[in-house]
Amino acid sequence: MPIRTRFTIWRTLATAATAALLATFLTPVVAQAAPRESRPVYSYENAVREAVWVDTGLDGDGDGSSDRVAVDIVRPRELAQQGRKVPVVMDASPYYSCCGRGNEGQRKTYDANGDVVQMPLFYDNYFVPRGYAFVGVDLAGTSRSDGCDDVGGRSDVLSAKAVVDWLNGRATAYTSRTGSAKTKATWTNGRTGMIGKSWDGTIANGVAATGVKGLKTIVPISAISSWYDYYFQQGAPLYDSGPDWLATYVNSPDAQAKCDAVQQKLIDGAPRTGDWTGLWTERDYLKDASKVKASVFAIHGQQDLNVRMRHLGQWWDALGRHGVERKIWLSQTGHVDPFDFRRAEWVDTLHRWFDHELLGYDNGIDREPMADIERHPDQWVTSKTWPPRGTSTATLRPAQGTQPGVGTLGLTRDRGTETFTDDPALSETDWSARIDTSTPEKAGFTTGALTRDLRLAGSSKVTVTATPTTSTAHLSAVLVDLGPATIRDYATAGEGITTLTDRTCWGASTAGDSACFKETRAKTADVDYTVVSRGWADLGTYADPGKGVPLTPGKAYTITVDLAATDHVVPAGHRLALIVAGTDKDLIDPPSTTPTLTIDLSRTSARVPFVGGASAFAHATKGAATAVPETAPLDGVTAPRTLQRVPGAGR
Repeated sequence: MPIRTRFTIWRTLATAATAALLATFLTPVVAQAAPRESRPVYSYENAVREAVWVDTGLDGDGDGSSDRVAVDIVRPRELAQQGRKVPVVMDASPYYSCCGRGNEGQRKTYDANGDVVQMPLFYDNYFVPRGYAFVGVDLAGTSRSDGCDDVGGRSDVLSAKAVVDWLNGRATAYTSRTGSAKTKATWTNGRTGMIGKSWDGTIANGVAATGVKGLKTIVPISAISSWYDYYFQQGAPLYDSGPDWLATYVNSPDAQAKCDAVQQKLIDGAPRTGDWTGLWTERDYLKDASKVKASVFAIHGQQDLNVRMRHLGQWWDALGRHGVERKIWLSQTGHVDPFDFRRAEWVDTLHRWFDHELLGYDNGIDREPMADIERHPDQWVTSKTWPPRGTSTATLRPAQGTQPGVGTLGLTRDRGTETFTDDPALSETDWSARIDTSTPEKAGFTTGALTRDLRLAGSSKVTVTATPTTSTAHLSAVLVDLGPATIRDYATAGEGITTLTDRTCWGASTAGDSACFKETRAKTADVDYTVVSRGWADLGTYADPGKGVPLTPGKAYTITVDLAATDHVVPAGHRLALIVAGTDKDLIDPPSTTPTLTIDLSRTSARVPFVGGASAFAHATKGAATAVPETAPLDGVTAPRTLQRVPGAGR
């Protein structure tokens, strides 16, 4: 395959170059042996610390001058003195001043000369002693940068891209925010890897989608792939605010004084109708997946209800269609950094990934399984590819049961209808807890108890034909694993982790920048059911997902709801359920009316990716005993809440 060829060529060239420059390369090694791991042989305490301001070529704040973004750099002094060029690990963020990074909310701090003292997170502490430079970029409009933050738009992405261009000799930087003294990045070979969680990882996605030369890899953690899908899904509003609120949250005081015009564009371009506009097109990185040349190591929590798994699934699939080299970790957590749910393995894997991608070391990471999946708290499995080979879609059909709203789920099409009334006071946890009880706000359909394990891997779709009684209606579709399990409690404040008081150290420290961070452990819950995947839509977008229209009461409409990607095993003895309902409390906002919807079961189905496809589902449900309905509510996690409308600040 072409991608394998890319790795092979780079590995061969890197090995040859390493052998030729062995006496002067980054890490002392035995003669004639190519290095496989960078070692912490350079001083972090004596590292070069400097700030530059890169010219973005934009004038976002409209002051007549080209915006400059602040770039803080930490790099090995020994290599600089010897004139040796180093690769770059880069995190471009809006949070360095306003909100903090990581589980402890760290911010950048500076000395009297304006050079960085504390760089948040462990990246600089760990990688600088190993022969990398670390670069922390303040996005336009934030912290010490000019311009206005435009929430994933041209200013965000191009301000970070300009830094990659500067590292590769294609852009101009200055030694101060307003001065005329220029500076070049003569200390780097330009090979850059971008990393970051949430908004930071989103910017890595966006910059990669420009195809910029020199960006060799990105490591997006819980990252957005299309900003429309952060605020809406198929017209259904996920939050009661738009990107203008978020820009206000991160813009510096200087930017807030200058950025009224940008704020107004954000308001005008993101109507609460949920209609697709040019603003969303600009912030859709999926459309440019074909331009991505960097490899991608993506990490996401399968229960992330801030940056939801839809972002990962659609980005992953788009990259795969264009042959991008990929690696993936899927945890049971919510919006949590892998440093806080799998620390030792994460640091080791990230180290090896950057060594391979940026230093060209043949350490074998490209030949290892593509995917790591957390199957139970702190218990991980791997897949050679993801989704696994042999995964295909089965079309599941809901059927009527013996009481209203409590039906069955199988491969055979059924006739009949089910009816429910939207109740915005209830959520997926309420529906799941009463899956075996006829309640007015949902329609639930379950298999019998499975006779063998059944693995879902990938993104599902649920097609619903529904007749509303009002002119507006929202739909939720949820897949649920019914059966006892111990899972990470993603609905609590830690989203699946508990932060402890003990610290462990990951790299070198200075008096102003400690490499020691609070340890964590899994926060678990014993449950009777687990929500596996979810999706939402405004029924008014039945004809066009980018534009909603009023519904005609009494008329049937057919819509396909996209569900988030997942990798989940429903064990033998458990049941798989499909729930169709209205407003999912706190996960989408309700419509302007309170509709009753009648579902045509003959034209309703779920297309679910199973390892083994329809045959695996048939075998798992063959001979399945009909479950005895539960009379008492099932226990699950507490109802999830998404009151925080900030992708990743302080986490």
